[in-house]
Amino acid sequence: MKTVCFYFQVHQPWRLKTYRFFQMGNDHNYLDDFTNRAIMQKVARECYLPMNALLLSLIEQHKGALRLSFSITGSAVEQFKAYAPEVLESFKKLAATGCVEFLAETYSHSLSSLYSIDEFKQEVKLHSQMLKEEFGVKPTAFRNTELIYSDDIAKAVEGMGFKTMLAEGARHILGWKSPNFVYTDAVDNKLRLLLRNYKLSDDIAFRFSNEGWPEWPLTADKYAQWVASEAGDVVNLFMDYETFGEHQKAATGIFDFMKALPEALLATGELEFATVSEAAKKLQPVAVLHCPYAMSWADEERDVTAWLGNDLQNEAFAKLYALAPKVKKAKNKDFEYVWHFMQNSDHFYYMATKWFSDGDVHSYFNPYGSAYEAFINYMNVLADFEIELTKVTTKE
Repeated sequence: MKTVCFYFQVHQPWRLKTYRFFQMGNDHNYLDDFTNRAIMQKVARECYLPMNALLLSLIEQHKGALRLSFSITGSAVEQFKAYAPEVLESFKKLAATGCVEFLAETYSHSLSSLYSIDEFKQEVKLHSQMLKEEFGVKPTAFRNTELIYSDDIAKAVEGMGFKTMLAEGARHILGWKSPNFVYTDAVDNKLRLLLRNYKLSDDIAFRFSNEGWPEWPLTADKYAQWVASEAGDVVNLFMDYETFGEHQKAATGIFDFMKALPEALLATGELEFATVSEAAKKLQPVAVLHCPYAMSWADEERDVTAWLGNDLQNEAFAKLYALAPKVKKAKNKDFEYVWHFMQNSDHFYYMATKWFSDGDVHSYFNPYGSAYEAFINYMNVLADFEIELTKVTTKE
């Protein structure tokens, strides 16, 4: 039997309001509350609530045979509590089934693993505490922001006690090897790695509603045959949860497709479901995955240039993390709150200037008119934050 491993990423960034230079020193409320509320409630209505209800009914229908994995960022949970508490309750119902695994990640969906391993560990610790408080679970598997992975990051993750980690099945790292097997890290060979099958994952996440795609319309039976025909031990289908109802609208038939998919996969007689940890535990690793430079699941390059690919992004990134020692020194909950939402990787994504093959993707997720506009707004907020932070730490 071949294993099917579904993993969904749940994240919503805290969006900044338009913050002008003259507001510095006077206005320390940085968030666009109206937009954050409106977007969260829209996504809750179109994606989270209907999809959670569908998965709960499918788990009951298949009597535990359907098994799934999620990671939910701290930023998303904060917004559930503020704007859509019924969403958090619906995730708790999924957790109570025993068929859903929750993975650890960075609390703020941050790029801290590319700056400082110590800062990265703090973020992960905070996220694990949140999972314990909200869902009563202690995570044993890890998924880094945007599937960012390298040998050094793997070493840090293994050092935190995690047994399993997710990564992208990037062609430039795998070479001739297949993503449909379990691998181990190249440092200690202790961390088991599950790699995303990006072809089959993106067939759902990006191509499902594309009427120009030769395989459109995609049916559950057709897709199940594709999965069953894959060579290997495990087919890892990793995608953003907002795929369902948000990126792929209900009118495309995405919910009907997902409603029929588990039965179609099981009907092949060749496939069974497992959570991330279950798959990693039952399958033997076939090789070591060596990844000296950071890769991710973003864009065709599968690297980190979506967030740190130009001077604007790198300047903002350096300026943000230069404040880390002051934030620690301040020991102030309000400053820590701002510190976390300023680390959302989305802020750096908005500053991207990659307008080639992936330009349409970057523009779709970008609320700003240009990368420069995103940069200026972010740096204005960061400047005021630094001024206030300096006042506090200087007093001490």
